[in-house]
Amino acid sequence: MPYGAPVAPPMPGTPCGAPVAPAPGVPYGMPPAAPAPGYYAPGFRAAPAYAGAVPPPAEPYPAPGFLPVLECQALTKAYGATLALNQVALAVPRGRVVGLLGPNGSGKTTLIKLATGLLHPTAGAVLVEGAVPGPATKARVSYLPERPYFSQNMKVTDCLAFFEDFYADFDRALACDMLARLAVPMASHMGSLSKGTKEKVQLVLVMARHAALYLLDEPIGGVDPATRDYILDTIISNYRRDATILLSTHLIADVERVLDDFVFLQYGTMVMHAPASFVRDQYGMSLDDYFRGAFRC
Repeated sequence: MPYGAPVAPPMPGTPCGAPVAPAPGVPYGMPPAAPAPGYYAPGFRAAPAYAGAVPPPAEPYPAPGFLPVLECQALTKAYGATLALNQVALAVPRGRVVGLLGPNGSGKTTLIKLATGLLHPTAGAVLVEGAVPGPATKARVSYLPERPYFSQNMKVTDCLAFFEDFYADFDRALACDMLARLAVPMASHMGSLSKGTKEKVQLVLVMARHAALYLLDEPIGGVDPATRDYILDTIISNYRRDATILLSTHLIADVERVLDDFVFLQYGTMVMHAPASFVRDQYGMSLDDYFRGAFRC
C-alpha cells in the first residue's frame, strides 16, 4: 500500500478501535482476505479528529527499483483457524531503523519469526536479501527474541564465548566495550542479574554482530524507562549505517525518536508503512498520539 493512503472514516456510532462485524463466511476476529486499496484494514478505526482523507504522494514508499533487505509478498500465517498475518506486502530498504508497531496480538512477533525462519508461511513469501530464510540468511540476520534464552547458570563471559563460537561475524571486542560502558559485571551469572541487565547483555550480543538485518522483538518491554533509554542508545550507536533494524514494540513514545520509518499492524494486516515524519507532517501530531487515538477503545 502506498504510504499516505486515504483513511476510511469511522462508521457512525462505532467506538474508535472497536472490532467490526465479520464479513459473511469469515470467522469472527479474522479480517477478510485483503483490505481495499487506500483504506485501513477491518477493525482499525482512525480517530475522528484525524480521519480526513490524506492525498497520497506521487510515488509509493519506498521507491521502486531497489533490492529490499526484507520483503513480504502476500505473507500469510495461520494458526489453525486463526490468521496471525493476512497478505502482508512489505519492502524494507537498507540503512533504516523501522518500527514494527501495533497492539498486542497484531502479528509483530509472528512476522519477525517468519523472517528468521523459525516459522514458515501458510501462504505467500518472506525474503531476506532476495532469499527464503535458511542457513544462508541466518548468517546475515541478527535476532533478539522477546524472552531471555541463556541458561541462568551461564556467566556473561560464557555468553560472549557462545556467540563468538556460533557467529563468524561476532565482534567480541565491540561487545566487551559496550558491556563495559553499560557497567555490566562480566563475571556474574545470568541468574544473578536484574531483568534490565539481562536485557542489556542479550542486546549487546545481538548488536555486536556485523549483520545486514537486525530483528529486535520487544527489546524495551518490561524494563524501566532509564533502561529503555540505555537500550535504545545502544541500538542506535552500535549498528552499521548500511544495515537495517526492524524493532517491534507497542511502547511507541519511547522509540519514536530513533525511527526512520514505521509499519502499523492491526489484526494481522498491515495498515500503514511510511516514514516516521509522515504522521507529524500530515496530522501535526506524534506517532504515539496518532496510535493512541486510532486504537482508542
